[in-house]
This record gives sequence, C-alpha cells and structure tokens, in this order.
Amino acid sequence: MRTVLLGSALDLPAADWQTFATEGDPFVSRAFLGAAEASGAAGEDLAWRPMHLTLRDAADNLTGLLPLYLRQHSFGDFSHDWNWAPAWRQAGLNYYPKLVSGVPFTPSPGPRLLGRSDGAAVQAELIAAAQELATELQASCWQCLFVREADRAALEAAGLLLRRGVQFHWLNRGYRDFADFLATFSADKRKKLKRERRAVAEAGLRIEVRHGDEVDDELWPAIHRHYRDTFLRHGNHPAFSLAFFQQVGKALGRQMVLFIAWRNAQPVASAICYRDGQRLYGRHWGTDIACPGLHFELCYYTGVDYAIAHGLQRFEPGAQGEHKLARGFEPVPTWSAFWIADARMRELLARHLAREAEAMQDYQAELTRHLPYKAQG
Repeated sequence: MRTVLLGSALDLPAADWQTFATEGDPFVSRAFLGAAEASGAAGEDLAWRPMHLTLRDAADNLTGLLPLYLRQHSFGDFSHDWNWAPAWRQAGLNYYPKLVSGVPFTPSPGPRLLGRSDGAAVQAELIAAAQELATELQASCWQCLFVREADRAALEAAGLLLRRGVQFHWLNRGYRDFADFLATFSADKRKKLKRERRAVAEAGLRIEVRHGDEVDDELWPAIHRHYRDTFLRHGNHPAFSLAFFQQVGKALGRQMVLFIAWRNAQPVASAICYRDGQRLYGRHWGTDIACPGLHFELCYYTGVDYAIAHGLQRFEPGAQGEHKLARGFEPVPTWSAFWIADARMRELLARHLAREAEAMQDYQAELTRHLPYKAQG
C-alpha cells in the first residue's frame, strides 16, 4: 500500500468517494466535508488544514480513506483537550500541531477508517499510515474522534488510548407514533412534555418539515440567520456560511432535514438536522422570537416524530445537555482514540483517561436513574 494525501475532499472524484463504506453517514461525505472546506469553515483561517489520507494498492487502486486535518488549536473539533496543551508545555513539549480525524464542528459518532473491502487489513494500514504521518509532521498526537464500534475495536487493537464520553440519544423501541412513545413516560413527566408542545401550538406557530432539496433560495437566508444569531448570542463563532448550507442542502438533498416554525408567512425559527438510513442527527437551531417550549419542539419533539414516521432507529440531537433526559433521550457512551507520540505523555495520559473513564461510567449510570420512563415490573 502507498499513501496519497488530499488537500481537499473535493480532490477525490465523487464516484470514488461513494465506493467507500461510509454507512451513509452524511458528515463523512464528500459533499459535507468538501463544502466545509470550500466555504472556509474547515480551512486555513480556522486552522483546519485538510490532509485526507488515501491508500492505493500496487495496481494503483484506491482502497482506503481517512479524513484527516492538521490543527494548530482545538476550536471546533470537540476533542475536549484544552487542558492538555499546558501539560505538554510543562513537560517541555509542544502540543500543536496535532492530527485530527473527525468532522469539523460536528461531534457526531461515525465511521472514520473507510475502506472498500478487506476491512481489517485496510483499517490497520490506515492506522499505521496516520501514525507515520504524525511522526513525519512532528505532531504531538493523532486523534480519531467520535468513532463507532468497528473503528473503536480496530483502534484499541492497534494500541491507541480510548477516551469515553457521554451523549444523549433517543432510541426507537418500535414506537407507532409520538403518543405511543409518550405513553412510556411517568404521569408527571408526560404532562410536562404535553404542556411544552401545547405552548407552541397555542402561540400560533406552524411547524413544517423540509429537506435540503426542498428549500428555495429565499428561505435559506432566514435559516442561516437563525443558526448564526444563536452562536453570536452565546459569544461563539458561526463557522458555517450561508453558501455552505445552500451547497450542502443541494448536494445532500433528502439527507438534510429542516424543521421550520412559521408565524403566518414568516419563518421565525428553524432547526437543521441531517440523516442517514438509520439515524437522525440534530445540529443547529435558532429563533427570531421568544416562545416557551419552542426549542424543545424544534430540537427534540419534531425530530422524534420524524424518526418514528421514517423508521429511523436513533436520534442524536448533539453534544451535552442533561435537560434531554426529561425528554426521553438516554445517556450513551461515545468513544475517541488517541495515538501519543511522546512515551512519557502517553503514560500520563493513559492514567488520566482510565480515571476519567470510571467517572464517565458512574456519571452515565447516575443519569440513567433519572430517565422519565415508567418503572418496570
């Protein structure tokens, strides 16, 4: 196998990219990554330097792909390593640059080690190639963030350190409709949720579902304004431009899902989601108005409605948020993997991650006791 680095996701033809086993994940698609890079969200200005690693065999056939970025800081990768850089400095080492396999501004678990066939062999080659590249670039580490189970097993077998986290996901247990889902709640939790949904209806708002290929040019500026203003209101940088959403909506089509609240003929709030054949992914939301319950309606309840109606098995509404528990979203583990160049720092980090994993496991168990479902038995 030989490695070839790509300076952009768009450097690989769409027909080649589509042959990889991405499980339909929208975020490791050429469309999403290419639009992020072309629009500047994942570009040099925000310290995302694309170095996507591809594998070719002796006959020059493309066999593997690893989305990869060289980073000079940690903004937007959700690695939660802000306190690691001072530890490296204290040891007389530089933490940046680092190599990251992940999706810009998207902490969603997904496939990372992409192959066409002979999965285990290709995974091993990609892992080895990433380590070699990190060494060549004098990077402190290679981080493979928010991986699914198959990649996790391969990364652990290769000796990478694993980091456990927690997110809140809704799991479809064969519900016929939203009422069937709500019937599993205890009485007081059920009443609270109904009250939240009723407040939106009584405010005179109409909720509409559109897909990326159903949004016209006149509507996109309002959707982008909602997204942008939420970030600015909290002092954060809205990395994705209007052009990014327009491009991704057109390219992904039905894989982009938008929940839009209308007051008469005005779009006053919206939530941006994505989907594959099994999962719905909540990403961004924003509003022009103050309305009790509107955030929960657009970001959670309408998504659950959509997932049930379309036979999706999981709804991942984004990172963090213990308030999701009361809405039926369950704590589940997430996994990231780390290859550390310096042996001393690797040993120190291994001990830290082991302690952190115990705390995360206890945290998840405690959260599970606060789910709103009726007691069983």
